[in-house]
Amino acid sequence: MEERAIETHLAESVETIYHKSEIVTLHTLENKNGTKLIVSNFGATVVSLFVKDKNGILSDIILGYENQSDYFNDKFYFGSVVGRYANRIAGDTVVIDGVSYKLSTKAAGYHLHGGEEGFNKKIFSAVPFYNDDNVGLVLTYTSPHLEEGFPGTLNVEVIYTLDDYNNWTVEYKAISDKTTIINLTQHTYFNLSGNLKTTIDSHTLKINSNYYLPVNNDQVPTGVFENVENSAFDFTSQKNIGQDIHQNNEQLKLGNGYDHTWILERDNNSALINAAILIEPNSGIRLDVFTTEPSIHVYTGNFLENIIGKNGIVYNKRSGLCLETQHFPDSPNNPNFPTTILKAGEEFYSKTIFKFSIDNSIKK
Repeated sequence: MEERAIETHLAESVETIYHKSEIVTLHTLENKNGTKLIVSNFGATVVSLFVKDKNGILSDIILGYENQSDYFNDKFYFGSVVGRYANRIAGDTVVIDGVSYKLSTKAAGYHLHGGEEGFNKKIFSAVPFYNDDNVGLVLTYTSPHLEEGFPGTLNVEVIYTLDDYNNWTVEYKAISDKTTIINLTQHTYFNLSGNLKTTIDSHTLKINSNYYLPVNNDQVPTGVFENVENSAFDFTSQKNIGQDIHQNNEQLKLGNGYDHTWILERDNNSALINAAILIEPNSGIRLDVFTTEPSIHVYTGNFLENIIGKNGIVYNKRSGLCLETQHFPDSPNNPNFPTTILKAGEEFYSKTIFKFSIDNSIKK
């Protein structure tokens, strides 16, 4: 294992394994608080995230596998970057600049999370960096023209930064030689209790949004902007995730829980705004999500079933929660949605910050 450090409280270490003769590296980023982010260059995947609770106890707060080889066959996108297009696109064809491109699809006939082998299954190059109060990793991948059906050779850069203020920052940069579409997200499953045997039902969640996107039977948005008022989808105030999840609600039945996109209302399209606040009352850990994206997709782990995870723990429904900052699903088929078109030669940029703290209302 190679270890390098800029200061005693900032360190990045590397471990090496192999996948199909390609080198897979595990990088550990650590700040002065002991917060630790462990990242694989396979899928730019965050495999562990250690954060201190209100009692100063350091715990891993994300779902994942015990063995790195298990990520090679993972179907749940544990901790990975999702692309080229996160979430769903209805049908198998998109039209870009008057040209039709056929995308890879699921059996149901829609495109999901980048295709059969999306970015979550790609080997990224990884280069660490250090500054006075942060440490990070630059992960790069070149997606060839027509990979999974998408036009253009796309050069992608994912930047993870961990600073001494317990901010995990995710930045995406991308450029294509042909006009294409792009929608990237981070698919970490959070369980802020630090006890991955428990569900996330008792976590409280606030989403700074008055509207969400209802879906059809394929869980593709219908195109309607639905007001959350007086519904199970109202998280405008901090609310237990489990409070309304069992309501007799058609949308909750379609998703087997929450698996929906909330619209973030913003005045400045490039500004960071607070999208959501997640709190676990027992640990006291609070997560604030800030993003430049126009929406946040909340997935409550509804289809996890008997998944063997870290330390042999079995993950089932609602063992973890994804807070996926992204553009709207199915934007190519909805001209009223924010565009996901990336013109040839232009740079795509997106930024999300996951800020960890101890909630002020929780007493030690």
